[in-house]
Amino acid sequence: MPYEWDFSFLIQYSRLIAVGAAYTIGFTILTAISGFTVGGLIAMVRLSGTRLVALPLMAVMEVFRCTPVLVQLVWVYYALPILTGVELAPSTAAFITLTLYGASFFAEIIRGGITSIDLGQWDAGRALGMRRGALMRRIVLPQALKRMIPPLVNQVVLQLKNTSLLSVLAVPDLLYQGQLITSATYKPLETYTMIAVIYFIILFPLTTLAYGLEKKLAR
Repeated sequence: MPYEWDFSFLIQYSRLIAVGAAYTIGFTILTAISGFTVGGLIAMVRLSGTRLVALPLMAVMEVFRCTPVLVQLVWVYYALPILTGVELAPSTAAFITLTLYGASFFAEIIRGGITSIDLGQWDAGRALGMRRGALMRRIVLPQALKRMIPPLVNQVVLQLKNTSLLSVLAVPDLLYQGQLITSATYKPLETYTMIAVIYFIILFPLTTLAYGLEKKLAR
């Protein structure tokens, strides 16, 4: 007997779905901004040549780059309070984890973009008597930013996908709300299909933007 699809019951759960979508988008925006900010600071420290500070930062970032986000979420929520004695709310643990995870990749994108600028640009600026800060702000960063934009957008896309793991900490994101709806209705096919469609609607414009920027900059 073929399965009869019925999405009409989801209308009564529209508020839960809206809350989940808001959490998903909100966490993506907040952690992308905080991750970019922290990543930018880390990149600048690494470029400064101060190895005493740069090496420990590199070690921490490599931990976040080389371990699964799910493991990081669980560790920050359960293990970090034991080590620090400070209890963390699920949303706080999720924010810290996604920020540091994003920062570890944003830092490499920013550092790579800056170091990709030809050394002649630096020499030309110094020849004009520009200090490092002015040289970076007026010559290097405007050129580097163009090269950074596509990978930065791709990283934001990954940040949004990673929010689906927040449900493991009972953060009421889109997937968590889907789990609640499924447990109440016993209709996982319609529920998770709806969630997949919402993720697609949110992500497709971003991936299209990243692809378009890559093609434009390549020309």
